[in-house]
Amino acid sequence: MSEATRDIEALIDLMARLPGLGPRSARRAVLHLIKKRGQVMAPLAQAMAGVAATARECATCGNIGTADTCDLCRDDRRATGEICVVEDVADLWAMERGQAFKGRYHVLGGTLSALDAIGPDELRIPKLLTRVRDENVTEVILALNATVDGQTTAHYIAEALEGSGVTVTSLAQGVPIGGELDYLDDGTIQAALRARKQV
Repeated sequence: MSEATRDIEALIDLMARLPGLGPRSARRAVLHLIKKRGQVMAPLAQAMAGVAATARECATCGNIGTADTCDLCRDDRRATGEICVVEDVADLWAMERGQAFKGRYHVLGGTLSALDAIGPDELRIPKLLTRVRDENVTEVILALNATVDGQTTAHYIAEALEGSGVTVTSLAQGVPIGGELDYLDDGTIQAALRARKQV
């Protein structure tokens, strides 16, 4: 195997480690990048090098940015007393796409999991409790995934905040807008039924 072929295979192996890409998808992506070296590969490599050099985790909320404190935490208009707790940065970005929440965030970095030996100290739960105490927080919104680990984590945080005077809420769960009952799983239908409201 030539050195050039080894480099290409190494790139394919690295790409295959990305979420959503298996070996075949990685091979197709690399071939596309090679064919479009000037238009896609070179700018992509430059952008990746830039992000690798500057990206860092926000010391306050755990978001990803290019400064020690992210833009959302620096924005005084977001000092509403509300903190939305999410599992990871992808969830924060999803919430921001909706443009419905105007408060601040807290990224846990995962969920509690006895099987994986992930306890509160492995997550950013102690930091959340400190923020609630120090930042005049009036409401904590638990926007955690509707999985067993997500709900266990939500329950743990709600218990930890009990007696703090802070309102703890969670996102509504159930039928999505435009969703058809026939395509929903049993858990979603049960959650929607429990969260029903008067018409």
